[in-house]
Amino acid sequence: MSKVILASTIVLAGCGIGLRDEGPRELRTMHKDVAKTKASEVQVELTMGAGEMELRGGSAKLMEGDFTFDVPSWQPEVRYEDSSFRGRLFVRQTEGGSGFHGNTKNEWKLRLADDVPMSLTVHLGAGESNLVIGTLTLRDVEVHIGAGRTEIDLRGEPKRSFAVQVRGGVGEAVIRVSHSAAVHAEASGGLGEIKVTGMDQDGKAWATPSYGKAKNSISLDVRGGIGSIRIDAE
Repeated sequence: MSKVILASTIVLAGCGIGLRDEGPRELRTMHKDVAKTKASEVQVELTMGAGEMELRGGSAKLMEGDFTFDVPSWQPEVRYEDSSFRGRLFVRQTEGGSGFHGNTKNEWKLRLADDVPMSLTVHLGAGESNLVIGTLTLRDVEVHIGAGRTEIDLRGEPKRSFAVQVRGGVGEAVIRVSHSAAVHAEASGGLGEIKVTGMDQDGKAWATPSYGKAKNSISLDVRGGIGSIRIDAE
């Protein structure tokens, strides 16, 4: 237990979350759209220090975002850079939540375009996140988890082969894939449990029946710190 508490403290400190609670604050909302451009691929980087993130596909634009927060310094920065063929989209929690703790609210609801090839990087501090990204046209994915629970839903047939790296901190990581998709997974943990269902084990790796046979595949590399890792092929 002492190791868990110590690790949680380190993760939270690294995210800039202090131990001060300044009582009730005004709840604010913000909506932000980013239009599609002629870029043939987009690098997307999402960084949240503390709060709840919901990410999905299905947007007619490059991104649609709804943000709810009650700490003024947590107002997110949304920035898009475009070149002739590659775009870069950044959504960042400003100040990283520095100096606040307790009864606060920070919620992001984001939607991305399904038809734009993209590399996705997500940095999560403390909180919960639900990343439903199986409909996106993914080139590669990186998810860095601080403390809390993260669910990554990759269900659906991949539109191209791509690799997913998940690095866990303190908490629980759940990854869902389609049993019919070609998936290869490697998972290792520090002090937590690893559970894989719906896949065949081969040494330290797991694979779905169609892996090595289908044109497009998903490669999972999951490493945890303190907490549990679960991979479900459904």
